[in-house]
Amino acid sequence: MDLKAYLSQRREMVDAALERLLPAEEAGGTILEAMRYSLFAGGKRLRPILCLAGAEAVGGSAETVMFCACALEMVHTYSLVHDDLPAMDDDDFRRGVPTSHMVYGDGMAVLAGDGLLTQAMILLSDPQQTAGLEPRRVLEAGQVVMKAAGYLGMVGGQAVDLASENLQPDLATVQYMHAMKTGALITASVQSGAILAGGTPEQVTQLVRYGRRIGLAFQIADDLLDLEGDFDALGKKVGADQARGKMTYPAVVGAAQARSMGQDMVDHAAAIADEMGPQAAPLAELARYIMARTH
Repeated sequence: MDLKAYLSQRREMVDAALERLLPAEEAGGTILEAMRYSLFAGGKRLRPILCLAGAEAVGGSAETVMFCACALEMVHTYSLVHDDLPAMDDDDFRRGVPTSHMVYGDGMAVLAGDGLLTQAMILLSDPQQTAGLEPRRVLEAGQVVMKAAGYLGMVGGQAVDLASENLQPDLATVQYMHAMKTGALITASVQSGAILAGGTPEQVTQLVRYGRRIGLAFQIADDLLDLEGDFDALGKKVGADQARGKMTYPAVVGAAQARSMGQDMVDHAAAIADEMGPQAAPLAELARYIMARTH
């Protein structure tokens, strides 16, 4: 399959849905403007695309789970807005444009992140968006996404990240931190799509295994790009992890072994997707893309 064309088409679908679900309104004031600024600042839309592909892998349709895909992108964007704050990673650029706090100030950036997270929760439980779906599956998918976003997932991983700065790197801490910080929401993306689309417990379990592997591989690739990438490709400064004493895969095992670990993860993930048949081909190709990406 043509992965580039697939990603482009799906990204356009997600962007159109986000525009529909969080439209510009004069009454929304500066806070809505700030929310939309970060939400539409670009990005790969990987998590929503994984949600759509997860639904299709179990025989469902992308349109049916679009509300969940958009909620996932809102959760992800909120995490980036907060991650860029001076109290966290203190980044001035994200996706090639000034970060939210550089444009709107720290306080408004905090509120913009809060607004995006809350809007995601609204979407996941919106009767209009979930009409026709099994209520049990809607509830289960919502729980999966919010748990992955909370202290047992992304927020918890970020807390470990902060607490681990300038400590002696060790592999167990890095694996635990990134499984939560990055892997949890990526896994929830493909898992929630499959749940909403009527996937069997066996299919959902397979996709959870897939998601955990690409989640870790994605973070390994990010760590390597921060070490070896450039601003023009990444849209943000490089070398920040090392400067802040971050605990990363290359810091623990070296760049070469980190790349080998990441490649093993995506190879296993692609094999899992291949086992699910032709309808999961996008997931297999997405896995293979992760370690080859340049941004």
